[in-house]
Amino acid sequence: MQIGPYRIDPPVVLAPMAGVTDKPFRMLCKRLGAGLCVSEMTTSDPRFWNTPKSLRRMDHVGEPEPVSVQIAGTEPSQLAEAARYNAAHGAELIDINMGCPAKKVCNVAAGSALLRDEALVARILEAVVGAVDVPVTLKIRTGWCRETRNALTIARIAEQSGIAALTIHGRTRNDFYEGEAEYATIAAVKAAVRIPVIANGDVSSPHKAKAVLEATGADAVMVGRAAQGRPWIFREIAHFLATGTELPPVTLAEVRDVLIGHLEHLHAFYGAPQGVRIARKHLGWYAKDHPEQAAFRTVVNAAETGERQIALTRDYFDALIAGVAPDFASAA
Repeated sequence: MQIGPYRIDPPVVLAPMAGVTDKPFRMLCKRLGAGLCVSEMTTSDPRFWNTPKSLRRMDHVGEPEPVSVQIAGTEPSQLAEAARYNAAHGAELIDINMGCPAKKVCNVAAGSALLRDEALVARILEAVVGAVDVPVTLKIRTGWCRETRNALTIARIAEQSGIAALTIHGRTRNDFYEGEAEYATIAAVKAAVRIPVIANGDVSSPHKAKAVLEATGADAVMVGRAAQGRPWIFREIAHFLATGTELPPVTLAEVRDVLIGHLEHLHAFYGAPQGVRIARKHLGWYAKDHPEQAAFRTVVNAAETGERQIALTRDYFDALIAGVAPDFASAA
């Protein structure tokens, strides 16, 4: 898949997820096979650009190209200025958020709420595309609700506005993440436009990725929640799409090593104590489906230093690798 001057290969993309796809996670997923990683959404309101949270989200030093930064907002000129600001600070792709279903986002008429105002969508896209020299992409849902699915109309507006690629999550805003994603709308959009289309929603395995590509004709798939605690899913999907065969399951030793490396990067990036706190949700995702995972989470979540968090994690996985019960009593 080609987006502007950038070849996205393999055609497997990490979805932007607030509170998840920070720099440590993006770099990890890229190393483990993602063809493109999109940042957490950053606000278009300049009053918040210099907060510690925003400054971290805008830190792209050392990231492999292309650096894709998602912006969110409602006002065309403000979004255009946010695009210029991020492009000047390392963004090589600008992604516009019109897909987030969160109430706090939609209540201020941002995210997927924008899909209810097609004229405003056009003004935003034209303003942002005209503001920067880097490619601009767009992420949407199929519509606000099932009765008003308008992804096809939005896609045509996007193409006419100069959008370089379009990602569609196969649910409406009112679906949130309930039920199953539907792909007929994505297929209809792909058949109607010439720009690259990325299919998103319930891409949770190599076989599902292939099935979604076949059902939609999309140029790539986007993986979101399925990558939480499973960043190696990108190489698994890429290998299956390229060869038709599955990679061997990831070993416990590799899970341990990937997780510890992820923890170390989180601790270094955020510092103490924030890095330890942020790491806790990732620890829960990595430990999911492993023996004694509830007891492990209880013990490791009580750790107050990065060193202790890493030591407990290593001990837990070393016990699983050795085939013995983890010793939580001595860890308490």
